[in-house]
Amino acid sequence: MSGIYVHVPFCRKACTYCDFHFSTSLGTRERVLAGMQRELDLRIAELDGAPVGTLYFGGGTPSLLPAPAIAALIGQVRRLAPLAADAEITLEANPDDITPQTLEAWTAAGITRVSLGIQSFRDERLRWMGRAHDAGQALRSIGLVARAGLASWTIDLIYGLPGMTLAEWDEQLSTALDHGMPHLSAYCLTVEERTALHRQVAKGLVHPANDAEQADQFEHLTARMEAAGLVPYEISNFGREDHFSRHNTAYWQGVPYLGIGPAAHSFNGAKRRWNVANNIRYAEGLERGSTYWEEEQLTPVQRVNERLLTGLRTMWGVDLRTLGTDLLEQSADLIRISVERGDLLVRDDRLVLTRQGRNFADRIASDLFLTDDR
Repeated sequence: MSGIYVHVPFCRKACTYCDFHFSTSLGTRERVLAGMQRELDLRIAELDGAPVGTLYFGGGTPSLLPAPAIAALIGQVRRLAPLAADAEITLEANPDDITPQTLEAWTAAGITRVSLGIQSFRDERLRWMGRAHDAGQALRSIGLVARAGLASWTIDLIYGLPGMTLAEWDEQLSTALDHGMPHLSAYCLTVEERTALHRQVAKGLVHPANDAEQADQFEHLTARMEAAGLVPYEISNFGREDHFSRHNTAYWQGVPYLGIGPAAHSFNGAKRRWNVANNIRYAEGLERGSTYWEEEQLTPVQRVNERLLTGLRTMWGVDLRTLGTDLLEQSADLIRISVERGDLLVRDDRLVLTRQGRNFADRIASDLFLTDDR
């Protein structure tokens, strides 16, 4: 199977913390949509005829697109490539875009899974984040999505917010669980450059949560989700067994995918490609037949290191047999130390993080990185 990611670079408002590519003006929407359709036509052959198992509309805010535009893109994929009968087709949506009518239109178009950008159930937090919805809309949207007859759905929450207590985080998780979500993506707030949050922190207006507070909230998150029957199958993702995100799981397992739209990334197993993060330049490139992307051929070492970085974040870990002998030879002592420290274990020829090790996933992976092209 292969996957397709479609980046929709439009938002109603700019969130305080977000560094993804987006525009709050819809002035280029039609040109960008035409560019996406052209890009799909030009690049679908890169999938080498592999069935498309997942199609993911991310952003940005894909729910800002008119339903006919979403339907047109899904229909185009169906015409150009073999789309699996049980394909997972996900749409990211904001609560303020959810109505019975939009949900009906999305499911008619082929959407099977909706990812709700809730982020918080507290109005003061939503205002601080710059979100366009309020807590009431968040709760109403969950109710509507839960009754829409989708194969699956999920919500996003953010922890590690400035001044967030464990009690507040527990309240957020309780509210989510009370509404029967089958999947949760929970992200720790990070301060990214070129964001309003970064400027606020630099001026001393905002004081980020410290490492200990974030670690406590992560541990509490994991315990609450496990107790509720949601499996921690990736550091930030929890779901019931039949509700794991197939699209994101494919990323973490190194499955090839095609990225369509401004700033979208693609991966074919050996090469990464990324489109320009500029709506006008993207559209012009496709209109004129000029270059609108950059690419990088990955070395064998880079491929191993990427598998470590992504694979160790999951409950399946990394298959040592797929990594070659260099990792075992070069990192044997580091693996042994991590195992003795209780951060890592070797099980069925796989490297897997322990519950303790999940707190340090990126550091452990980087410690094991290969350093040359032997």
